[in-house]
Order: sequence, then C-alpha cells, then structure tokens
Amino acid sequence: MGQPFIRFNDVWLAYSPALEAQGHYAVEGIHLEVDQGEFIAIVGPSGCGKSTFMKLATGLKPPSRGRIEVDGTAVNGPLKISGMAFQAPSLLPWRKTLQNVLLPLEIVEPHRSRYRSMRAEYEVRALALLDAVGLKAYASKYPWQLSGGMQQRVSICRALIHQPKMLLLDEPFGALDAFTREDLWCVLRDLWSTQRFNVILVTHDLRESVFLADTVYVMSASPGRFVARRSIDLPRPRDLEVTYTQEFSHIVHELRNHIGALRTQADATDAH
Repeated sequence: MGQPFIRFNDVWLAYSPALEAQGHYAVEGIHLEVDQGEFIAIVGPSGCGKSTFMKLATGLKPPSRGRIEVDGTAVNGPLKISGMAFQAPSLLPWRKTLQNVLLPLEIVEPHRSRYRSMRAEYEVRALALLDAVGLKAYASKYPWQLSGGMQQRVSICRALIHQPKMLLLDEPFGALDAFTREDLWCVLRDLWSTQRFNVILVTHDLRESVFLADTVYVMSASPGRFVARRSIDLPRPRDLEVTYTQEFSHIVHELRNHIGALRTQADATDAH
C-alpha cells in the first residue's frame, strides 16, 4: 500500500508538565498506521481520550512523547489539510446556508487570499457539495429554517469545502434521531466513496462505526490506549439492509464485549 497516510509512533500526551511529572497521561502508547483513503472509527467508554486523539491528529495538541506524521510530514502544528465536524453543527445564525459552507475559504490560506477573485468558482463548488447532500434548494435558507439533520449536512459540507485530505468527525450524529442518523450515514458513505479522503470518526455508536468504517479501534478508559483493532470486512458499497444481517450483528457484539470488559476492569479498579 506504500507509505501510511497517518502514522502515530508511540504517542503519549499529558495536559501539563506537572501531570506528566506525576505520570498522569490522557493517552499513552498510541501506535497507529492508516492507509491512504482509509475510513477508521474510534470507539470506547466516555472519557477515554477519543477527543484528545482528534486534537493530536489535527496538530491542535503536540504529543508529550512520540511522533505523529500525516501525509508523510511530521505534525508540528494545526493541519491545513484537515476538515472537522462536531456533534453541534455550530452554524453562524446570521449567514445563509451557502455562506456558512463558504466560511473556511474566507479564513484559511491559500483560499483567503484568492477568495475575491475565485468567489464564483468557490460558490459553484459549495453548491455542488450541497447538491450531493440534497440541500441545494436550501442554499439561501438560514440555520433556523433547517432541521437538525439538515444543519449537520451543512456542517459536513463546510468541513469539506476546502477539499481536505482528511476529515475528522467527533460524534457528528450523536444528537440526532435514529432515522436522521442513518440517513446521514448514507450521505457520508456516498461523499467518502466519491472522493476517498481519509476519515477519522469518533463515535459511541457501535452500529455507526461498523457500517461506515474500514477499521474500528477500541480505546480503553483513561489513560486512553488502543486495546483492540477490528477490520470490517463487510463488502462495499454497504446499504442499511446490511445492519440487519447476522454478520453485522456479530461484529457489533464483539466490539460491545471489548467495551464491556473495559468497564468491568474500570469498576474493579475503582473498587480497590
């Protein structure tokens, strides 16, 4: 497969020198290699360091120990080649849908410098993304005129507008109802299938991780470390019917057992 697109080599993170001196790490001993275009998901109990891992992957937090490389380059600061979407869409209420999607191009170089001269081209790109997620007709609507699921689609378009090589998703569908969530799984699946950017998805939803990802990693309770890696060998393209198959349920159950074992260990430690 050639050089990994993402590589974590024995990465540890403490949130302060004092905590490091006491041996208190948020994540420890992270080894990871992710191929170009691979979709990975990270699952685990609350407080296990999943979001901390995202900060490391995007360069928002430097590791206390170890080395992180993305696209063949050491990560020493915030990455411009990544896009992010979170559980809360956080759209600007005074901007219409199209303007919200375009926002990163007004802020991030090199797009910021050429925004005025390329605005028409950028708008075409934004409308194409909105069309891909079924929202082209809502380009001139304000966030308050959109449902929660629509707002999250806009958030994903905004994360992709600068054509990043890596998309990071932190519980992006956690606040949505089950039907809307599954609908957005398919939206994300189709966007990824077309463009093949790398994806790191942090989620509590085991079904979501198995449906979307090539590989699922289980993270232990704090200090976070990877304790299991599961390749998802379900054939692609996947449709929602696969979630009702015995093979799918078996993988979900296997991951649930890993997390259940982690909780049991944590309870035993607390008892002592």
